[in-house]
Amino acid sequence: MVRHLSTLSPAPTTRLLVGAVAVILSLLTPHSASAADWTRYRGPNGSGFSPLKGIPTTWSPGDYSFNIKLPGEGHGAAVIRGRRLFVTSAVDQGAMRHLFCLDAETGDTRWTRRIGMNRSRKHLRNSWASSTPCVDNQKVYVAFADKERYTVTAYDFDGHLVWRRVLGPYESQHGLGASPIVFEDLLIVPNDQDGPSSVLALDRQTGRTVWSRLRKFKSGRTSYATPLIIREKNKPAQLICVSGESGISSLDPHTGRQNWATEAFPLRTVASPVYANGLVIASCGQGGRFGVLQRAVDTSGRTVWTRKRYLPYVTTPIIYKDHLYEWNDEGVFSCVELSSGRDVWTKRIGGNYSGSPICIDGKIYGVDEKGEVVIVAASPQYKLLGRVPLGDPCHSTPSVAGGRLYFRTFHRLICLEARSEDK
Repeated sequence: MVRHLSTLSPAPTTRLLVGAVAVILSLLTPHSASAADWTRYRGPNGSGFSPLKGIPTTWSPGDYSFNIKLPGEGHGAAVIRGRRLFVTSAVDQGAMRHLFCLDAETGDTRWTRRIGMNRSRKHLRNSWASSTPCVDNQKVYVAFADKERYTVTAYDFDGHLVWRRVLGPYESQHGLGASPIVFEDLLIVPNDQDGPSSVLALDRQTGRTVWSRLRKFKSGRTSYATPLIIREKNKPAQLICVSGESGISSLDPHTGRQNWATEAFPLRTVASPVYANGLVIASCGQGGRFGVLQRAVDTSGRTVWTRKRYLPYVTTPIIYKDHLYEWNDEGVFSCVELSSGRDVWTKRIGGNYSGSPICIDGKIYGVDEKGEVVIVAASPQYKLLGRVPLGDPCHSTPSVAGGRLYFRTFHRLICLEARSEDK
């Protein structure tokens, strides 16, 4: 149920004036999102960072605002716009995929939409709902795939179907993992797989293809990384993608034209790229191993440094202030000087990780595959702040919005509210 600020209806003249102002504001800022929103995988431009204060480093089950069970299983993270939270799941070996719109404060279901797809095998560490949706100020966009079709669907915030595109078949060893992102009037969709691959831009209003750029491909070298946008002062925006065959590449997000690309990575890319202080960081690896190569390049594609030890393969790192924090798949956590790639400290946290960490007000929260949250200070001096079990396995990345921290475990969505005394 939607809560109303008042039970009194405004006068007709007032309603018209308010409506006109709302239209004008929406035209002036058609793509803006509140700083309190979490509109894509890993939040604002994929940074994994929130300035929210008051999220504790220790808590008990009684502290949760809600802890609800969702049908089936899913690894995609929650995205939030205002009071609307969107999260996915799949049941019956992927035969039915769900998109839920929940109340972000209460966990109550606003609506659910389902799409039938083919049952299929999946990789042990993946799910049939691992791609994270994204939102703008009007619609939510969600991607699902099986061997026969890769679908991208747009719904308005009331759950009405706006458009659906079938991009063709999809096949990879691990299943769909990359997530779409919004850029201005476009929806950027990575379509990297074991076969002809591309990254494409769809018109957000119609789903029509605006541009598509073919990618080099090699069987078994599918990229599962979600792209990001770089906006530097007085420079054109850049769309940053990573893959084994193309290395780190920069495209014009308006046209798909390639600006530059590094040499190829020797193995596949799963962790998504991150950007800060003029540097793009990306790595590659292989199942059952640490990442084997990490590159830092400037925004012209020039390599600034490389690293080859204790690297993440699946998990995406965090950049906070002047340091890079690497929480790798095998539970080894490193603090690295961003400008040079020099190791500051390395600690074994323990556990295995598939979801990526996020940073909230200088504290890094990572969730291991058994569902234990580990909190470490984002600091050049190592400090373990807490460990809290969630009670359910987790391969997902946490989300933060509206004064709340959300954990998407295999079967549940858990909400922890910031403590007012710490705000």
